[in-house]
Amino acid sequence: MVFKKITLIGTSSESFDAAADDAIARAESTLNNVKWIEVEHLGVEVANAPGGREYQAEVEVAFELEE
Repeated sequence: MVFKKITLIGTSSESFDAAADDAIARAESTLNNVKWIEVEHLGVEVANAPGGREYQAEVEVAFELEE
């Protein structure tokens, strides 16, 4: 088996959990053979964010390459 890893950044105005869920949901809906996802970094944008804060979760997505 061979895997590829990509980095995605999910965002939410609610929480870090919601930001990570955003990235995970996108990965699962657009990639085949997703095997695991690791949360790498968390951040908050406070400048220019509508409503005051934007939570961000950077995740690494590993998926198996097809033969």
